[in-house]
Amino acid sequence: MTDDPIPPDANTTETGAPGASVIPEAVVASRWHAAPWLVWLIPLIAAAAGGWILAHSILTRGPTVTITFKNAEGLEAGKTKIKYKEVDIGDVKSIVLSKDRSQVIVTAQLAKGSDGFLREDTRFWVVRPRIGAGGISGLGTLLSGSYIGLDVGKSEEERDDFVGLDVAPFVLSGLPGRRFVLHADHMGSLDVGSSIYFRHIEAGQVVAYELDKQGKGVLIHIFVNAPYDQYVTNNTRFWNASGVEVSLDAAGVKVKTESLAAIIAGGITFQTPLELPIVSAANENAPFTLFSDRDSAMKHADNEVRKMLLYFKESVRGLAPGAPLDFRGIVIGEVRSISLEYDKQEKIFLFPVEVDIYPERLRAHYRVGADRAEHDDNAYRAVLDKLVEHGLRAQLKSGNLLTGMLYVALDFFPDAPQTRLNWNKQPIVLATVPGTLEELQTTLLHISRRLDKVPLDDIGADLHKAIKTLDMTLHNTDQLVKRLDSDIAPEARDTLEQARKTLAVAERTLSSDAPVQQDLRDALREISRAAGSLRTLTDYLDRHPESLIRGKAEEQP
Repeated sequence: MTDDPIPPDANTTETGAPGASVIPEAVVASRWHAAPWLVWLIPLIAAAAGGWILAHSILTRGPTVTITFKNAEGLEAGKTKIKYKEVDIGDVKSIVLSKDRSQVIVTAQLAKGSDGFLREDTRFWVVRPRIGAGGISGLGTLLSGSYIGLDVGKSEEERDDFVGLDVAPFVLSGLPGRRFVLHADHMGSLDVGSSIYFRHIEAGQVVAYELDKQGKGVLIHIFVNAPYDQYVTNNTRFWNASGVEVSLDAAGVKVKTESLAAIIAGGITFQTPLELPIVSAANENAPFTLFSDRDSAMKHADNEVRKMLLYFKESVRGLAPGAPLDFRGIVIGEVRSISLEYDKQEKIFLFPVEVDIYPERLRAHYRVGADRAEHDDNAYRAVLDKLVEHGLRAQLKSGNLLTGMLYVALDFFPDAPQTRLNWNKQPIVLATVPGTLEELQTTLLHISRRLDKVPLDDIGADLHKAIKTLDMTLHNTDQLVKRLDSDIAPEARDTLEQARKTLAVAERTLSSDAPVQQDLRDALREISRAAGSLRTLTDYLDRHPESLIRGKAEEQP
């Protein structure tokens, strides 16, 4: 129910008469007149907002940078971010091909205040999932997508166009430590991320590598973390510790390795030799030589070097540059080079071997308080002349029977032909003697030549005849043995039986209680008494020989 009034009947007129139509009366309203300038208010507001947005965009926009990559794998305009220490500092705006279509040019817009990032040595690279020597990196990009990483350089010069790196480098900004540069002949198994070890402790990593300007080696850039960088001095030695080092010497088989990671991914070790003086730490980016192994790196630096030339007639197979020069167990030098010469007089080829002698190594083995040779050149010549006069010669010897490697040995050979050193010729030539292996081969050759002169065919024929004769003799002997066994053996058995019986009778006869033995003992007693009576008679006749004529004198009462 509502309180609305009941409308009048449609058939009722205004006067109330039925059937008359009702027409509403129009009401006239007054018109509102607006100011003309209000029409431009909305466009002005829109223009002001657009200007403010444009000004804000200009004021907040950072520098624009172009980066060149080999390909655009993982990059997408409008989506790919540029990050520094995992913080977004820009976006990729466009990706186009270069004019020669060999590269892609990425244009990126950095945030305001990023001008300090664009330095001459700033580096850009694409962060993707990667498995390398340093481990697995970029796993987060599997879900979020690839992005462009940035490492701010330290140069004072600005730059806005860069060449992106193919491999993500180690970002060292802010890490305590120092960089160094190693020069090596080749990379080996080293790679970016390979570890640097100090006394078996991981102290850094390889951060980059490149060819040197001449293309004769590689430059390996390493970073040693603090506090281990203080132990890198100008006397420090670096060597490649990759893989496993196996050596065989008189002490047996030795296996050396730095760690399991160094075997798989490679590694570098550094240490300062104990005999070298302690100096201050090396400067940033100081250059060093990367040696192939520890023995080469820690080898004593020889300042005094004497050169000598050795002429060998035998084969030098197994002798290589770097082979030791040994003097009765003490290494005093090494082989420098091996060459070839033709002797026109003897019509033979000679093998000149140039060696370096380090007298300091020999002096280092002197006993404390022992007499030492003088160091001046005249004394050196006099001592060496005396040694050569007593038979000092060079000889090739086998250093390892398994590998066949040779080395040069200095020793005394009193029976060697006399020779003298020519000091007017440099390097001086020291006489040599054939090696033990060469002497053995020569002896075996002489023996084989003598064996060739032996009439082995005739000896073989005679030996064949002798064997036939011996065979016949053995056959006859066998027949004789069989005859002896069949004919003579029974008779021999009967004879032995008779002899056994005879011996039994003799044993019974000669026994102590036998009658013969008793009669024999009685007879012997009678003979003994007779001998006593005869001795008495002889004594009496000796005293009274006249009794043989007169008879025995009667005894007086």
